[in-house]
Amino acid sequence: MLRVGLTGGIGSGKSTVSKQLAELGAVVVDADVIAREVVEPGMPALTAIRERFGPAVVSDEGVLDRAGLGRIVFGDPAALKDLEAITHPAIWARTADLIAAAPDDAIVVHDMPLLVEAGMTGEYHLVIVVGASEETRLRRLVDLRGMPETDARARIAAQATDSQRQAAADVWLDNEGSPDALRESVVRLWEERLAPFEANLRHGIRTRLAVPTLSTPDPTWPAQADRLIARIRHAVGRTDLAVEHIGSTAVAGLIAKDVIDLQIGVGSMEEADDAGFVTALGRAGFPRVAGKDRDNAKDGSVWIKRFHGSSDPGRIAHVHVRVDGSPGWRWALAFRDRLRADEEFRADYARMKTEVAARSATSDAYAIAKEPWFDSVDLMVD
Repeated sequence: MLRVGLTGGIGSGKSTVSKQLAELGAVVVDADVIAREVVEPGMPALTAIRERFGPAVVSDEGVLDRAGLGRIVFGDPAALKDLEAITHPAIWARTADLIAAAPDDAIVVHDMPLLVEAGMTGEYHLVIVVGASEETRLRRLVDLRGMPETDARARIAAQATDSQRQAAADVWLDNEGSPDALRESVVRLWEERLAPFEANLRHGIRTRLAVPTLSTPDPTWPAQADRLIARIRHAVGRTDLAVEHIGSTAVAGLIAKDVIDLQIGVGSMEEADDAGFVTALGRAGFPRVAGKDRDNAKDGSVWIKRFHGSSDPGRIAHVHVRVDGSPGWRWALAFRDRLRADEEFRADYARMKTEVAARSATSDAYAIAKEPWFDSVDLMVD
């Protein structure tokens, strides 16, 4: 299944997007709904809350007094921590059950208001952020919800900033316009990215750039790479896994194909071929690609590697798995670092790429045509 994280600041229109995705066929798991469900009358979490905070926080009908509990915990960090220790395990258990119950071909949307604040972006195949300016959100909260302006400003200030959300967003849905414009954006996203991504993920298909089109430098390429790296580390369960952004998109100001190249450093090829490792990357949206098992060695030897692609039609990526410290691993890093440091070298490489792209009909032909230039480069990595 495709796991999508959906978030946005208060008043951004996230709930509207969530409903539209549900109408299109998504399985929506709403964090706010679950948080209310786990403290309903008769639930174990409500019993634990009553025991910890006293009978006054529960009405005679057995209903939680949310406002009263809020007055207790939000001015007392220790009390808030106790509350979270009660509710969070119940919330995550219920969330896990709902996701596990979804069909294998489902697009599961986790509607999570504090996704960015919780640092959870690496847990999804894709993160969608619904965005609107602070002024727009303030107006909606005051005019449409009747919230006092001081309260609205305080709620906005307590959440992540727009820059933090933008850094986490694979998709930024702008909601400054009309409801119809927002719906058109959601439908287009579903048809062009979410549905194809799910099908590719289920069948282990990678997306490719068929024609070697060079793009102007995109300052967001490093942030995009960071998000992919977080997903890879989460997928294999290793926060210390050596993963580097390499290639042209890792070099500021350099023209490049719109492809993010990453390099994973492993202890051995046996580790790279471990079934658990390969399966984890595939489930995270990085299927193994057969037949791409070596680099064009620069020293006459054989530089073994493994290669994974990306199933996301909106973000083509190449993941090169090499033994940490091997010649191929060191060459990739040395080449990137030379491009970053040497302006003349960088300009020469850009000229060569432009000339080769102009006469190459496919990306494979483009890659082959660049090899003589690479062979002429001495990076002294032996």
